[in-house]
Amino acid sequence: MADKWKHTALLVIDMQKDFIHEDGQMLVNGGRAIVPNVIEAVEVARQRGILVIWVVREHDPLGRDVELFRQHLYNTGKVGPTVKGSVGAELVDGLVIKEGDYKLVKTRFSAFFATHLHSLLQRAGINNLIITGVQTPNCIRQTVFDAVALDYQSVTVIFDATAAATPDIHAAF
Repeated sequence: MADKWKHTALLVIDMQKDFIHEDGQMLVNGGRAIVPNVIEAVEVARQRGILVIWVVREHDPLGRDVELFRQHLYNTGKVGPTVKGSVGAELVDGLVIKEGDYKLVKTRFSAFFATHLHSLLQRAGINNLIITGVQTPNCIRQTVFDAVALDYQSVTVIFDATAAATPDIHAAF
């Protein structure tokens, strides 16, 4: 069965405490509800020998690497969202990076933008992607658009393992 899936990777995008926990600085309201489905997707991927890639945001404490529209969140005297090493940057409970998985740090919506994801996937012979995580209209959509533009053969979004601020926004994707 592993041969069938050797050209597939599962991307788990931004399933971090600052996006999922109720007190998270960048709370995605639908995020908490999908955690069990993301856990299940990761378990199934590992059983099938699918490469699991944990795509996370980790930012400089001063916000020097964030989008201009978010810089104000790092100039408050408090720790900003998903600062490297902060509690908010940690994966939510139940999601664990294991041996054989890969952690990719990004600083923008797309997992491909200014990262080495495409070269990593090419080197591994990956041409099919399965996408889970948050937030549908931003990081999920932009990663999907870039994957399509980069000619991945199949890009699948697991609807009930992705989320947005509201069900209507999620469904509009």
